[in-house]
Amino acid sequence: MSTCKILTGDCLEAMKTIPDSSIDLILTDPPYYRVKGEAWDRQWDTPDLFIEWIGKVAAEWYRLLKPNGSLYCFASPKMSARVEVEIGRRFNVLNRIRWQKPEGWHHKAVKEELRSYLSPWEEIIFAEHYGSDNIAKGEGGYVAKCDELRGFVFEPLREYLASERDRAGWTTRRVAEEYQKVTGSRTVTGMAGHWFERVQWTLPTEKNYTFIRNLFNQNGGEYLRREYEDLRREYEDLRREYEDLRREYEDLRREYEDLRRPFTVTDSVPYTDAWTFKTVGTYGGKHPCEKPQAMLRHIIRASSRPGATVLDSFVGGGSTGVACVAEGRDFIGCELSAEWAVSATRKIRTSAGLFRKVEFI
Repeated sequence: MSTCKILTGDCLEAMKTIPDSSIDLILTDPPYYRVKGEAWDRQWDTPDLFIEWIGKVAAEWYRLLKPNGSLYCFASPKMSARVEVEIGRRFNVLNRIRWQKPEGWHHKAVKEELRSYLSPWEEIIFAEHYGSDNIAKGEGGYVAKCDELRGFVFEPLREYLASERDRAGWTTRRVAEEYQKVTGSRTVTGMAGHWFERVQWTLPTEKNYTFIRNLFNQNGGEYLRREYEDLRREYEDLRREYEDLRREYEDLRREYEDLRRPFTVTDSVPYTDAWTFKTVGTYGGKHPCEKPQAMLRHIIRASSRPGATVLDSFVGGGSTGVACVAEGRDFIGCELSAEWAVSATRKIRTSAGLFRKVEFI
């Protein structure tokens, strides 16, 4: 059973009543700034004041969103760049999704009288907390354990390469500098760091092994005498041992996956940042900014797990709440208008009969 709570009043005040780090997904459609003739979209005298307000809202989103949560914020073509920059002050923007609308006012425009190109799209800013994956790595411990295990299992091969480097009187940096000359790489240590150092160690390719051997022996000597095929066979044996041991960490892996930001898409749904969804047709009681259920449900499925809590700071007609109930997510919404809050509640209750029960709290 999904739960639903709609908080009536200014979203900045309403969101203060929600606990820190309690929201899995923020999916919301704030005012666009003077796109609609409604008072709520014309309450700011200048674009700067509107962006300042967006910043205050984003500060609350930052407080509420879990470390592995996702944020989807709709924006108008005219203001999307500035909204994105403001959101980017607190969040890592992953995509600027463009929702191309096949229907809309642009079909009625007199193009010959325009002095710029039409914009038959809206932007959806998709973002996460900065360092989201690193937080999951630290809390889950799985990646650290695998790195530790990998270093232990492959240490004999790494030690052989490193000891031959030392015996030949070379350093990793000097090897890297020579490698840069033949490859054009501009990184400080490049692949050389992976051949000799414990962090992210990897076996050189046969071509690179030959390069290192020739480098060490250019002034005479017998360095790296082992044949590459011998090293490769040992590496494959150790790799199988590593995979066998890594399976012992399966519980940690599952915990790590649970801690990571969910993101699941398939070939059957939009998995690029260019989307085409039909707009909502006109009907009695339609909210002027209502978004299509297919798009809302796609976002919810892609970026949250069943039972997750979804926040919409601007409920409007309640479409996000309807999509949450349909997908088995809990819903929290904020709505400035008491009239629209009642309408949204009624709409979500009605939809619950079609999908599953919902408890209003």
